[in-house]
Amino acid sequence: MGLHSTRSVLMRTAAVLALGVAACGEDDGRDNGQTGGLSVGSLSAGSGITSAGGTGGNSSADGDGDGDGSGGIKVDVGFYDLGPGNGGDCPGGGGMMGDDVEFSFIWIANSPAGTVSKIDTRTGVEVGRYATGPATQAEPSRTSVSLYGDVAVSNRGSQAGGHGGVTKIAAREEDCIDLNANGMIETSNGPANVLPWGTDECVLWNIEIPSDVYQHGPRPTAWEGAVDNGGCAAANPRLWMGYYDYANNTGKFRRLDGATGNTLDEVDVPAWNGLDYGPYGGAVNKDGDFFVIGWQLGPLIRIDGDTLQVDRWAFPQPPQDMSWSYGMSLDQYGNPWVASAGAAAGFDVASQQWTFVHTGNQSMRGVMVDKEDRAWYAVDASGAFGCGLGVVDVNTKQLLAPAITLPGCLAPVGVSIDVDGYVWVVDQGANAAFKVDPDTYQIQLTVQGLTAPYTYSDMTGAGLNLVVNPPAG
Repeated sequence: MGLHSTRSVLMRTAAVLALGVAACGEDDGRDNGQTGGLSVGSLSAGSGITSAGGTGGNSSADGDGDGDGSGGIKVDVGFYDLGPGNGGDCPGGGGMMGDDVEFSFIWIANSPAGTVSKIDTRTGVEVGRYATGPATQAEPSRTSVSLYGDVAVSNRGSQAGGHGGVTKIAAREEDCIDLNANGMIETSNGPANVLPWGTDECVLWNIEIPSDVYQHGPRPTAWEGAVDNGGCAAANPRLWMGYYDYANNTGKFRRLDGATGNTLDEVDVPAWNGLDYGPYGGAVNKDGDFFVIGWQLGPLIRIDGDTLQVDRWAFPQPPQDMSWSYGMSLDQYGNPWVASAGAAAGFDVASQQWTFVHTGNQSMRGVMVDKEDRAWYAVDASGAFGCGLGVVDVNTKQLLAPAITLPGCLAPVGVSIDVDGYVWVVDQGANAAFKVDPDTYQIQLTVQGLTAPYTYSDMTGAGLNLVVNPPAG
C-alpha cells in the first residue's frame, strides 16, 4: 500500500539554501529532495515513508550520510564546536565544550497534551511550545536534538485509536518557513500560545505511523552526528527511529532523511522478545550505529550505520533486585548504560560483557552520561533512598550516590545534561523540570507549568555531542 496524505504543510524548498556559502567552505552532502511543498506522509503496511517532495530512497549524494558527497548544500551553521579543524567558523562557538554558544535548549514532551516545550537551559524560560502532530497522533515522549540544534519528537500513539509519528521542529527562526508569505514567521514564543497544528512555521515535517498496523511506537529516536567537511554540524543529518510490530513480535527500524522525513533505510529485527512495548530507548554512536534496548529484559541491539547489519545481545538474567530494562544512554567510549530497578547496567562493546552496579531497591528510568564519566539516573520515589537522582562512575563501575533527594520531586522520568554540564531531571508527577548542579547536587532552578512531562531521551543534544566530540584527554 502506498502513501496517503493526512495534512499538507507547505515547506521550504530553498530555505536551507538561503543560508548561503559556508565559511566552512564545504559541501554537507545532502540533497533536500524537495521540489515543492511537503505533505505529511503515512506509513502503511508493507510501504516506506515517503512525502510529496520525494520518493523515498537515500538523499545523501553518496548514500553514506557522512557529508562527503557532492551535489548538496553549503552551510555556515553549527550548534556545537566539533573539535579541531573548523577554524572557529561555525556559529555557536564553543558549543558543548565552552561558553560561547549560540543557544542551548532542552526539549521536553508534555505527553497527554500532545505538545513539546522548548526551554532555555540557562534562564529556565520556556521560549516555545509546539503541537507535535495532528489530532490523529498522540502522546509525544522521545525527543532527540541534533548537533545542529533541531529536534525530532516521536509520538507514541499508544492510546486506543491513536497513531504514532515523528515531527521535526527547527530551533532557529531563520530555518522556519513563511507558509503564508506575509514576510513574518508565525511561531510559538511560549506556553501561552501553542499554535494550531499546521500553522506553526517552525514545524518542518511530520511522518505518521498508524498504530493499528504497528503497535507501540515509535519510541527510540536518535539523530546521527553528521558533520560537513569543514567540521560544522550538518543541517540535515539522518534520523533513526524504531517501533514495534506487536502481532509479529518484530522490531521495526527506519532511518529517515533529516530534510524531508523520507525513508532511506529499513531494518526489521524479528523474534524481539514478546513483551508489550518492544524497542524502548536508543542512541547513536560516533560511527552512526544505532543502539536500542528493549523494554523489560532487552534485547540490546546495534544496527551498523554503514552495512545495516544487526548485532544482538541478550539482556542477562537479572539480579534478584532488578526487574526491567528501561532508558539507555551511551558514554563517551560508545558503551551503553541502561536504567533498571535495583541496578545500573553497563555493556562493554569490545568485550561484550555486562556489568551491574547495584543501587539497592531503587526504580530507575532515564539515564544520561556526562563528560566526567558520571551516569545520572532518574530515581523513582518508590525506592528506599528517596526521589531524585542516582549516580554511577562508568569507569570504575562504582556507585557514587544511590539517590540524591530533590525537594519537590514526585515521579522523575528523564535525565539530560545541558551545555554547561548541569543535570536536568524531568518529573512527570511534579509537572516540572529541575536543573541540578552536578557537584553540589543543589537545584539551580525549577521549570514549572509542564503537563505530565514524559521524556528521557537526548533532550539537549549533549548525549550525541559526547560521543561525536568526547573531551580531550
